[in-house]
Amino acid sequence: MITYKWIFSAFDCKISEDGMQDVVTTVHWRYNGTNEDGISAEVYGAQGVGEPNPDAFTPYPDLSEDQVIGWMESVIDMEAMNANIDAQIEAIIHPINETLPPPWSTPVPPTPPLITE
Repeated sequence: MITYKWIFSAFDCKISEDGMQDVVTTVHWRYNGTNEDGISAEVYGAQGVGEPNPDAFTPYPDLSEDQVIGWMESVIDMEAMNANIDAQIEAIIHPINETLPPPWSTPVPPTPPLITE
């Protein structure tokens, strides 16, 4: 089972717009998923929130985390985002690709530490 969590790192705001103060325009976010073994993956982005509705406006200082999660989940394809994270975790558990050096190259031994007296 994977547990998902929103993390909000920053909010772009207009100081004043149409008589409203501290108007959020963009939310910078990360969405993390962690399985029962502690393996995690993450998706991140920035999402514009559109024009504020004066009848349902909440200024930045009064926002709740639940309210912002509602904004994000109303415009982001959550099924696709969860599938993305699930696939990342699966690739960590069962990798299908790796990056290797050229097979003809000789590995360079590590440089020993410099000892001074």
